[in-house]
Amino acid sequence: MPFAVYALGLAVFAQGTSEFMLSGLVSDIAADLHVSIPAAGLLTSAFAIGMVVGAPLMALFSRNWPRRRALLFFLCVFSAVHVIGALTPGYGVLLATRVVGALANAGFWAVAMVTAVSMVGPEARARATSVVVGGVTIACVAGVPAGAALGGHWGWRSAFWAVALVCVPAVVVIARTIPGARPESAPAPARDELGALARPRLLLTLLTSALVQGATFCAFSYLEPLATHVTGLGAAWVPALLALFGLGSFVGVTVAGRIIDARPVALTTAGLLSLAVGWTGFALTAGSPLATVVLVFVQGMFAFGTGTALISWVFRLAADAPTLSGSFATSAFNVGGALGPWSGGLAIDAGFGFRSPLWVSALLMVLALGTAGASWGMRRATDRSRDGVPAV
Repeated sequence: MPFAVYALGLAVFAQGTSEFMLSGLVSDIAADLHVSIPAAGLLTSAFAIGMVVGAPLMALFSRNWPRRRALLFFLCVFSAVHVIGALTPGYGVLLATRVVGALANAGFWAVAMVTAVSMVGPEARARATSVVVGGVTIACVAGVPAGAALGGHWGWRSAFWAVALVCVPAVVVIARTIPGARPESAPAPARDELGALARPRLLLTLLTSALVQGATFCAFSYLEPLATHVTGLGAAWVPALLALFGLGSFVGVTVAGRIIDARPVALTTAGLLSLAVGWTGFALTAGSPLATVVLVFVQGMFAFGTGTALISWVFRLAADAPTLSGSFATSAFNVGGALGPWSGGLAIDAGFGFRSPLWVSALLMVLALGTAGASWGMRRATDRSRDGVPAV
């Protein structure tokens, strides 16, 4: 695996820390800025919405740039908005910085995914994808708990300063490892790539990815109030739970990256079913500290392992859209990031309590099983037609 791929994972670590660390800071942000906990949770949704919109737009905006220039531009903007976020006294400005930071993050992700895949052969693309996505899981293991710990000792603003500083070595490493020349071949016309991305089976796969991530973000965004108000754990447990979720995520991404190319259908099916059962079980047993600790790890493992598998499916199904496929995979990932906290916040605001996001996550996984089943049904129909058997 080229070292440059690991450099991209380092940058994603810094960005993933920012995206997920609010899960351990929502109460502090709400109290400091005088907003509700669901409003603070919407900062995660705002980031995700910026990622959804920004991924394809930034991919189109930078598609003719040298990849190193695009990566450095997006990462420097991302660092700068965190400095502004750390200094702002108001919720509105913080919300705006989350959107702008998400646009920069989306642009980086779109370019990074394509860059990583282009550096390896077809047999190693899933592993390269897992290295980049692994930066997010390491952020969950180390960055997010560290952000929560910083927020607990020095206030939530210190976590924003830390993210801005972590971006600095990532900028240096990318500048030294990513080639500065333009890609050897010119990208395909944008119209052709967009047409390739409109295929029904690919769209169903993207929708499945969005639903899986929606379930993940729905539960994860409200993990702190769930642990303290439902499970009965003290606030000091929150960084440990976030780290445990991240450790499970890292295990899931690592395992998926090594076996997805050999057993894509089996791994994806097992992951979807396990997530549906797991979120239901978590909702039923959230009052138990032992069950909470175990399921935080297990669900993190299945969520990110399955997410990596679905991203690999997108690259398989959109091989003739190399520039924009990564951006659409990123957008689908973050549609879930917006859907999850929003739907979980609705359930809390409706008076169903802090356990309710887990039930919403279970429902989203039922829907994901439905869309995945429809996609695989299309695949079987296509295979039957190729064999001369009429599809029914």
